[in-house]
Amino acid sequence: MGTFKIGKFKKRKIKIGKLLVYICMLILVAFTSLPLIAMINRAFMPLEELYLYPPRIFVKNPTFQNFSELFTALNASVIPFTRYVFNSLITTLATVFLTILVCSMGAFALVKYKPDGSKAIFSFILMALMFSSHVTQIPNYMVINKLGLINSYWSLIIPKIAVAYNFFLMKQFSEQIPDALLEAARIDGTNEFQLFWKIAMPLLRPAWSTLAVFSFVSNWNDYFSPLIYISRQAMQTLPIALQTLSGGAGVVARTGAVAAATFVTTLPTIIVFTIMKGRVMKTMAHSGIKA
Repeated sequence: MGTFKIGKFKKRKIKIGKLLVYICMLILVAFTSLPLIAMINRAFMPLEELYLYPPRIFVKNPTFQNFSELFTALNASVIPFTRYVFNSLITTLATVFLTILVCSMGAFALVKYKPDGSKAIFSFILMALMFSSHVTQIPNYMVINKLGLINSYWSLIIPKIAVAYNFFLMKQFSEQIPDALLEAARIDGTNEFQLFWKIAMPLLRPAWSTLAVFSFVSNWNDYFSPLIYISRQAMQTLPIALQTLSGGAGVVARTGAVAAATFVTTLPTIIVFTIMKGRVMKTMAHSGIKA
């Protein structure tokens, strides 16, 4: 009887512990989601609500006037708004595609073919993880300038193709592919490219799907790179075009347009993550990160 009571007490204690964990997680989710919720609501706030003090998180009288002001301001520019959207799309999608291709092929070759110096190469990749990307901005600019790629799409694409973290992620996942599976495919007459494309890539789908999300988000919202490599207005990306709304003498009058611009810039990343979140969660649960 005493053993039964102890067991029942332990189960109740475990349930209470799980409940506390869930409550803490809900609080953290609510806290981290608050800025996003506020940003979405501010995009639909009229000016009188935007200037309320203390600031209001939820909109009371929603309006689309901010979006109307945003597109009016952008269309007043010499360069049409669609040009900025096109520039962002072409550079972001090209970077995502090339990042997945280069990092997947490089990681697969490093793990499964083990070329001479593969350990040294991976050591350099680990060293690169310790430094901020801003450390290499001057060397990157010198290389891009030497290649004559300033004011071109390639100046926004090439420096981001083989980021150390992306390569590291793909390398860790590539190690999970069984060597026996690859050998069986070779025996069946599969060539090396088919081995990578038809066998390795489907097995690496959770990893490169996650890589696609991270790459899309970072490149779509990138403000720093176009500021450095692009001086021609016709080549500017959407974040630069929208950022110009928050400066200048008319900043107070354009506060609503700035709020709408922030929402427009963030919306594609929210959509992409919502679509791909299942694979991202799967990657986080089975990241393959080894000591």
